[in-house]
Amino acid sequence: MQPVRVRFAPSPTGRPQVGNIRTAMFNWLLARHTGGTFILRIEDTDVTRKVGGAVEYIMEGLRWLGLDWDEGPEVGGDYGPYFQSQRLALYQEAARRLVEQGDAYYCYCSSERLEEMRQDQVARKQPPGYDRRCRSLTPLECAQKESGGLRPVVRFRVPESGQTRFRDLIYGDVVFENTTIDDFVMLKSDGYPTYHLANVVDDRAMKISHVIRGEDWISSTPRHLLMYKALGYEPPQYAHNPLILGPDRSKLSKRHGAVSILEYRDQGYLPETMFNFIALIGWSLDDKTEIISREDLVKNFSLERMGKTGAIFNREKLDWMNGVYIRGLAPDDFARRVLPFLEKDLPTAVRRPLHADYVRRIMPLVQERTKRLTEVAGLVKFFFVDELEYDPPLLIAKNMDRSTTLKALEVSLSRLEKLADFSEALLEALLRPLAEELGLKAGQLFSVLRTAVTGETATPPLFQTMSVLGRDRCLKRLQEALARLRTVSS
Repeated sequence: MQPVRVRFAPSPTGRPQVGNIRTAMFNWLLARHTGGTFILRIEDTDVTRKVGGAVEYIMEGLRWLGLDWDEGPEVGGDYGPYFQSQRLALYQEAARRLVEQGDAYYCYCSSERLEEMRQDQVARKQPPGYDRRCRSLTPLECAQKESGGLRPVVRFRVPESGQTRFRDLIYGDVVFENTTIDDFVMLKSDGYPTYHLANVVDDRAMKISHVIRGEDWISSTPRHLLMYKALGYEPPQYAHNPLILGPDRSKLSKRHGAVSILEYRDQGYLPETMFNFIALIGWSLDDKTEIISREDLVKNFSLERMGKTGAIFNREKLDWMNGVYIRGLAPDDFARRVLPFLEKDLPTAVRRPLHADYVRRIMPLVQERTKRLTEVAGLVKFFFVDELEYDPPLLIAKNMDRSTTLKALEVSLSRLEKLADFSEALLEALLRPLAEELGLKAGQLFSVLRTAVTGETATPPLFQTMSVLGRDRCLKRLQEALARLRTVSS
């Protein structure tokens, strides 16, 4: 059998979205499952839409997800160059050959004429397509037009009858009537190819065995197969995966929360999560497995398990899955990954750089509650700031008043001042009996102390929090809480 060689061929016209990355992932998984080759090829022939920095962003996104390529930019390979803008001579030669064979022709129609033609077709409720005006031009007529300075495009001469059929590895047998395919442009007047010509020439030159891409390209496949036949090339196998849909079953867009791949990184999602989550949009191991490792995905991947209907992008499921992966991290690993977010998101008054050892002590207190790394700064801010900001009445717990709260704070402070060691065990041994002594429920006393030492009403476990904050900071904050509450009228 032919070795599996697959490619991800993004256009640097923007930042890759989830759908683009899923295409890359399925190609990568097939290559890794079969021991084949995964190629990165940059299709940068659309010079008018090229975005600066897009190539670097694409590669950074692939690397963040661990989608390493065997051939391509910064890696090299035997079939380069891997930028289409550096392969123009190959496309121009293929176009010239097809013209000489009679399978393509020069077209001199202006953009103004083409637009008028399209408007007329719309008005007549006809399907849009080129009317083939230049299809029968003689060499002499072509020479006369070019002598006047006209620069032609090259169009493929689509058969006017018959069918083009292929077997899609996901959808099965697909048939197109040739009468529904217009004479499409292969080579533009500036000498740059369209996608149709470039991908055929390059897939042949790079010995691509399988083309896995979105179903929105399925209508282009007969065009590509016609060119393969005209050029005498054996086509690759095609697999078109269904589009990703939003919860309302419309095409996924930003309004559904979809963003470019590295924005998920910046929003605090783990690469392991995104890899698992994206792989299961339209592919499944069985009808119940949600959490699956990279290794198991590689081991079990096959195109036969790809769905035929649009798969839903569920942001709530993504958050749930990220929480699962975060809870599965070793504490030190969690702290390491959170540290850059803390450096960025904590208040500017907090001194940088943060102490990694201190961060490592805090992180186990919030790891179970975290769904995204961006949440952590808000959960732990009180560990880092010097001054707490809160409304003093928040100190008063349920079924308590100002007087009982003041007493609870005063007694707690006096007892804690005598405690040399703020270990969790000693704090609990002191404060649980104290609640009973004060005639309070444990939850009431702990609520008062929690607000006093953190400024928050919901925090990690109190004794662990106080232990990490340390004796001096806790005592200082209790004194400040007393002073604040005394300013509140009865």
